[in-house]
Amino acid sequence: MLEVSGIRTGYEGVEVVHDVDLAVNECETVCVLGANGAGKSTMLRAIMRQLPLWGGSVRFVGEVLTDAKAFVPAHHGMGYVPEGRGMLASLTVRENLEMGAYPLRAQASFAANLERVLALFPALMPRLEHAAGDLSGGQAQMLAIGRALMASPKLLVLDEPSLGLAPQIVAQVYVVLGQLKAEGQAILLVEQTVGKALALSDRAYVLDRGRVVLCGHCAEVRNDKLLRDAYLGL
Repeated sequence: MLEVSGIRTGYEGVEVVHDVDLAVNECETVCVLGANGAGKSTMLRAIMRQLPLWGGSVRFVGEVLTDAKAFVPAHHGMGYVPEGRGMLASLTVRENLEMGAYPLRAQASFAANLERVLALFPALMPRLEHAAGDLSGGQAQMLAIGRALMASPKLLVLDEPSLGLAPQIVAQVYVVLGQLKAEGQAILLVEQTVGKALALSDRAYVLDRGRVVLCGHCAEVRNDKLLRDAYLGL
């Protein structure tokens, strides 16, 4: 489904991500782990075409996205939950969800997707007409995931969905991700909550200073000395 080959990118002439290869298959959950500053979010921004590629290629369901504009991945079926959630604070919860259904491919299933999102995140139901800026951190993360799901994504891409959340809210978010996985939703997850990410995922990549230093099935990665020594959380 997603094929990333040898990508390089960075900021202001400083390369942050070096020759990263990554793949996600249909119905598969893949996590990318690494310490703060390892290049995880930068890698996702390059895949989502928010940063220019300095080398390498990105293909999604057979389409080459290497030089695509930032709006193109969404129209091809990639739903993105950025770090920090990216809510439009002055708009209502309902309006934010409507924005998620902007791609033409999702508009025909708007009502069904809205019903699905509210079933997954019932806490959003009484807040539909409230400004998104008034939500708690946990509710805002639910809205961010819900907004991505409104586009009927073939691949759901999440950047640090547990960041800044209380443990009980993190648990709720991972219950929902588990439901989506069970339904066959393909997921690419960048995370620092190592144990939960590995428990959810089929395969894992570990980034260190912008390079993939370890990849494999989660059981293998979990027991690798490099992960135990280099990363907190296990």
